[in-house]
Amino acid sequence: MSGLIGDGSMVSSEKLLNTQAVLDGLGQGVLIFDSADRLVLDNLAARTILGTDLKIIRAEGWKAASTLFNTRLNNPDDAVENVRAAALTSGRPVRFHIYRAGEYLPCWAAAVPGEGGEVYTMITLEVPDWTAIHELMGKFLDEVRSAAASTQGHTDLILQTIKNVKPKDTVEQVGKRIAGFVNLIATHMHRLDRLTSMIERLEHIRTGKLLELARASRKKIHLADFMEDFMEEITETRLLDPETEHQDYRSRITLTIPDDLVIEASPDHLKAVLRDLLRNAIMYTMKASPIMVMAHSTGNNQSVQIDVVDEGYGVRTKEFERVFLPFQRARQPQIISEFGYGLSLYLCKHEIEAMGGKLWFESEEGVGSTFSFKLPAWRDEKTAEMPPSKVTTETSETTRVTNTAEAAQAAVEVSAAKKDDTPESDKTRESKSVGGASSSDKSEP
Repeated sequence: MSGLIGDGSMVSSEKLLNTQAVLDGLGQGVLIFDSADRLVLDNLAARTILGTDLKIIRAEGWKAASTLFNTRLNNPDDAVENVRAAALTSGRPVRFHIYRAGEYLPCWAAAVPGEGGEVYTMITLEVPDWTAIHELMGKFLDEVRSAAASTQGHTDLILQTIKNVKPKDTVEQVGKRIAGFVNLIATHMHRLDRLTSMIERLEHIRTGKLLELARASRKKIHLADFMEDFMEEITETRLLDPETEHQDYRSRITLTIPDDLVIEASPDHLKAVLRDLLRNAIMYTMKASPIMVMAHSTGNNQSVQIDVVDEGYGVRTKEFERVFLPFQRARQPQIISEFGYGLSLYLCKHEIEAMGGKLWFESEEGVGSTFSFKLPAWRDEKTAEMPPSKVTTETSETTRVTNTAEAAQAAVEVSAAKKDDTPESDKTRESKSVGGASSSDKSEP
């Protein structure tokens, strides 16, 4: 492997970097096996994750790793031997999970080419970040306890009201007393249902299932027709929190969607995003202010941009960085006064990205906000008709693993060089870049 130095000359990358230091600097555990199933390289993160089991893997190689990784395997088809074979055959990283210390760890298997045509197997082990899950579970348990206590309390009050009805009390009077308690119970149930839905969406993000679901359910969507049907649906569902003042929000929303826009997206995920964006626009604006949903083609008809525009309270500039963070809300009085979990925009961002798009916003306090997202335009080509399993999947996690593979390439070559006395000075390699340049237009920051 070679690289450029300041004067433009080429030097061996082994002289620029310490291979083991590079591997030890990675946050993921790395295990690299040669074609003879021997463990030839590992790193600090792997030693931390596997502990004393790594000594056995070093001694017995892939056989020991396979036995360890197949612990508590639910589906024989998910055995690590099959994962390895798929990675070596496809040339792409393949995701799987192993059970370790009471939890399932996300892992990747990838093929790494070495000298003389030898192909190495690289296993990366990730330590999942459960922070968002812990926070959500804490909020969920608080909400469940509150809902249970409130429901029980109000149920008792209803029973007492019925029990203590006096002969002079009319049905209307008793009904009003009971209706108040029933409304409070309904409020807690609505919030609990919404939080449960958020947990499911967050679980899909954290387990990597979101991308799979979005790919599997993507369809050709005629946007104008879709939006008309969607608006009919939200008029029949409870979009706002029960404690929010009742209003005819449908009459406030204006659609400007050209008839010729066709996108490629998952209908269910697109509806979830639109519901959340419109809910925020309605909640954080004055009752009579208009809300506009507009769309137009961008990027030489390669994508479609959808804007949700309101004339509401807006977001303070110093709060911008909190907008897409989980469990964070702007601390403005008008926003804090409305009930919310501070999670919907975090979910929307990941769901839009899972559909191959991008979500961003512009806002000015006291003027309003515009939340915009792009989705791929539908293309009537063979690539658009291919099943999800055969479409190239590019995710941040896959890219991270690919980058790890490239970082480990030098390590593999150093290992191979120890078995090969042929001078490396006469050998050249072609450097490959990960990903590609992304295009942007003036409507996107």
